[in-house]
Amino acid sequence: MKILGIEFAPLLTPLERRLQTAAVFIYCTMFLFFGTTMTVIILFLAFTPYFYIPLLYLIWFIFDRNQCCRGGRRWEWFRRMRIWKYFSDYFPVTMIKTADLDPNKNYIFGYHPHGILCYGAVVCFGTEARHFSESFPGITPRILTLEEQFLLPFHREYIMCSGMCSASRESIDWNLTREGKGNALILIIGGATEMLNARPGTVVLTIKRRKGFAKLALKHGASLVPVFAFGENEIFEQVDNPQGSILRVIQDKIKTWFRLPTPVIRGRGIFQYSFGYLPFRKPIHVIIGKPIDVKKTPEPTSDEIDELHQLYINKLCELYNEHKVKYSPEIELVLN
Repeated sequence: MKILGIEFAPLLTPLERRLQTAAVFIYCTMFLFFGTTMTVIILFLAFTPYFYIPLLYLIWFIFDRNQCCRGGRRWEWFRRMRIWKYFSDYFPVTMIKTADLDPNKNYIFGYHPHGILCYGAVVCFGTEARHFSESFPGITPRILTLEEQFLLPFHREYIMCSGMCSASRESIDWNLTREGKGNALILIIGGATEMLNARPGTVVLTIKRRKGFAKLALKHGASLVPVFAFGENEIFEQVDNPQGSILRVIQDKIKTWFRLPTPVIRGRGIFQYSFGYLPFRKPIHVIIGKPIDVKKTPEPTSDEIDELHQLYINKLCELYNEHKVKYSPEIELVLN
């Protein structure tokens, strides 16, 4: 149904699909706006008779500021909430396991591509919507994200409930030493740069110069697991921003100064499909590859890092080529 060029959802949309859209709306709104909204409220209350509320939160924040680097604060009841099942079914997201993982080892999962908001990673590793704990018993997944996200009041508590931790070296060292065995750290290797290349019909990975994860894997003897999410780039359209364009120059400057990616995207709304910040309903298939065993080397050499890095890239390409015929036959993988 189109009115003035806007394509609206059918009036008789099944309740199940309405609930799925509502779940995605709640997640997107919370993730994008909850932190900044609470920051404004906290600053406003600081100049009112209720100043004690931001004061108490400041005391809590100072006391708890390093928790994001010390294993986080995952709440299993939060990860198992019914809303995540609706959220996952919206696309839908499918998790494909290709090998067992030994709970007596630690792992670093490399997640590719970043996409806009890593929806496949959130569903498979930040919730139990796809039954990760049943597929990989004894393994505790933790998504790693920018430490700046843990500076926003209440937003930090919200994302830590899912098991998210800081992507800082301090956090990785802690999770691979102080938390025992059976830990899986999900690292989105391409980061913000990859987000600016995320658009339908393309898969451009930023990985050739990203070797830090290989060094950390060697240092801690953590096995590397390549993960590829087919469809992650398909759920939003992005304004064309080739290298050298004015828009890309501005985006790169903002990313450098504030570590803040600023993709200009188009999604859909709650009741219409023509514009908005919700993702389109496109399937995402998250393929979890076979682990690459890594021998612990406390002081790895450059050659050892380069060798493991190249091995990881090879295994990632093999994983992609093995499954692309089924999930993405028309798209070629580009490595930057």
